[in-house]
Amino acid sequence: MNEVPYIIGFEDLSMDMVPQVGGKNASLGEITRNLASAGVRVPGGFAVTARAYRALIDEAGLREPLRGLFDGLDVNNRADLAFAGERARGWILNAELPQAVAEGIRGAYRDLCEQLGKDVAVAVRSSATAEDLPEASFAGQQETYLHVRGEDNLLRAVHKCIASLFTDRAISYRTKLGFDHLDVALSVGVQQMVYADHGAAGVMFSIDTESGFEDAVFITAAFGLGENVVQGAVNPDEYYVFKPLLEQGKPALIRRKLGDKAQRLVFDEAGEARNERVSAADRNRFVLSDDEALTLARWAVAVEKHYSGVHGKYTPMDMEWARDQDSGELYMLQARPETVHAGKKSELLHSYRLKGSGEVLVEGRSVGSAIARGPVRVINSPKELKDFNDGDLLVTDMTDPDWEPIMKRASGIVTNRGGRTCHAAIVSRELGIPAVVGSGDATEVLEPDQQATLSCAEGDTGYVYDGYLDYEVEDLELDESSLPSQVDLMMNVANPERAFTFARLPNRGVGLARMEFVINNEIAVHPMALLNPNRTDNQTRSDIRRRTEAFADNREFFVRSLSEGLATIAAGFWPKDVIVRMSDFKSNEYANLIGGRYFEPEEENPMIGFRGASRYYSEAYRAGFAMECEAIRRARGELGLTNIKVMIPFCRTVDEGDKVRAEMANNGLKQGEDGLEIYIMCELPSNVILAEEFAEVFDGFSIGSNDLTQLTLGVDRDSALVAPLFNERDEAVKRFIAEVIRKVKAKGRKIGICGQAPSDYPEFAQFLVEQGIDSISVNPDAMATTARYIREHSG
Repeated sequence: MNEVPYIIGFEDLSMDMVPQVGGKNASLGEITRNLASAGVRVPGGFAVTARAYRALIDEAGLREPLRGLFDGLDVNNRADLAFAGERARGWILNAELPQAVAEGIRGAYRDLCEQLGKDVAVAVRSSATAEDLPEASFAGQQETYLHVRGEDNLLRAVHKCIASLFTDRAISYRTKLGFDHLDVALSVGVQQMVYADHGAAGVMFSIDTESGFEDAVFITAAFGLGENVVQGAVNPDEYYVFKPLLEQGKPALIRRKLGDKAQRLVFDEAGEARNERVSAADRNRFVLSDDEALTLARWAVAVEKHYSGVHGKYTPMDMEWARDQDSGELYMLQARPETVHAGKKSELLHSYRLKGSGEVLVEGRSVGSAIARGPVRVINSPKELKDFNDGDLLVTDMTDPDWEPIMKRASGIVTNRGGRTCHAAIVSRELGIPAVVGSGDATEVLEPDQQATLSCAEGDTGYVYDGYLDYEVEDLELDESSLPSQVDLMMNVANPERAFTFARLPNRGVGLARMEFVINNEIAVHPMALLNPNRTDNQTRSDIRRRTEAFADNREFFVRSLSEGLATIAAGFWPKDVIVRMSDFKSNEYANLIGGRYFEPEEENPMIGFRGASRYYSEAYRAGFAMECEAIRRARGELGLTNIKVMIPFCRTVDEGDKVRAEMANNGLKQGEDGLEIYIMCELPSNVILAEEFAEVFDGFSIGSNDLTQLTLGVDRDSALVAPLFNERDEAVKRFIAEVIRKVKAKGRKIGICGQAPSDYPEFAQFLVEQGIDSISVNPDAMATTARYIREHSG
């Protein structure tokens, strides 16, 4: 059998060569050989094999001294660990590279320069033979050297990279995972340098890193070299691409989130990497164009499919990419199996819910969905391990692999800097603890020993509250057989940021997606103020400019933000029905939006005033409704999310229903086209009394029990004075509900309920089943309880 060469080009590598070239190099070779035809672009290069490493160790006679050095080493003793690491690295650096290895490196580098027609700068990266395995991620344990040019400099970088197999953190990591130090060898990857310091770089996953949702590609991006993103030194832009529609050729970019990208890592004149401030203009624009995000997503899907075939099982992937500043070309730099969600199919979803409220001290990006409490421990360096106690909340600027011993003891983590693919985020997921990253100023705001509650259970934003707040944890079943057979049990989902997590619960789709939640949280500006900023004051116009700077114009800001929010929900539950209710702010609620007071009337009782359907064809709001329709049209038509159905709230008369339907058609939403169905919220006595007539206009009904109760009993649900009289289970309300179910079913239309009552009262849900309702939509935290009650009490 022929010996493995000291040097092998990427084009000759494959995944069955991990023992010779390590996971990182084998993966780059696998992609180079197999996915170039799919357009995946990998910078050219070669691997210095593990045989070269072993030749250095053996020719220098270091094998037994190294074994003796590590025998019995206590890696928890920082002094002993530092001594052993420094001595091991010194021995290797003092040894000569074998002549054949050095000549092979020089020759391969000359070939690369000749191939590319210039004196090539390269990146020199480690590739340990136990690295990037699905069961253990060794990423970040060894060193990387960038901007290396010239044969002599390359030899020095390769030599130092080999020595970095024995960094303190790598020694500790291998020991704790049970790897023999002498069984793990090191290969070195030498790869054409992609200059992203004045370009861009980032990380992407072929799976949603928070929920484990498998149908989305998650991409992060920032200006400059990618180390800032990997290390969490910046809060990057985020992009989600929906795989099923991407594969159909749709522009399936369903969601973007602008990061602050405060700094970029660049090379100075001496070739050293340093951080510089990013201009305000660049911070307020997206790093990637839509086409670039879609290209990267296609690469991610291609890589995932290929590796799933190689491993014989579904293999989600963790990848690094860069955009060269000169050519503008995108490159894949690394690909490895994702190690948190891969192969983990939990039968239970732990649902955390705060029971109290308190003062928000800091907020940032949430990682995980749990809640943790503990005393604050502000730590500036991993050397401060002795000051940290089990169960403390770790608060620091940012983390790297040296922090992991402390992180394992924390109940939760808070960082000033970083996005959801930074080191702190990745490790907290592995450990199963919540983290709030990119808070900005947690180390300054939070006080040592302060009692605090960290919550990642409220969506994409994580909060740190003052004091210990009460919370509860419920184990929710994830078995589809837990759903009742008597009725379609659907879900009320308002927050797009939680859609992928909620979609893991057994369900029959979304019975209510509230558009106003997205408008309030993602947009925050009154639609008419966006269209008519000149009618507002200077401060309002300034606020609007700040929010819309990353978009072509104010209208595009509203339409795209709303479309993406709704598309995220629809994608999470695809291909099940997602019923989106058009905006149902009351005038006093609209007035609270930025610029809203300039466009809203003052009403004595907004609850029964200018709301719902009456706004849509009114000159006071018609242009705003047109933007709502455009957002739906984009999500359904351009993105292809035809599982979206539209629901009209507070429609008082049949004639009003016709007017709204015509208004929608004028704005590209024609009933019946591409399967578009239009529902009506059944929440007024007139909707019940004239149910047969409304059924001639609308495709289905959804009972809004809150407003129906209010208007049946004449109780203002905003008034504390009569609050005790508000009761959805009142006999008058129940008779109305039974009547409308009977009438609608007789007309051959669908009818469900999306109001609060069945979420609060499982016995009310059972009453609805007995009346023959088609679907019941409840809040996510009520799914398990409601399903169980219906199964147990229905024949």
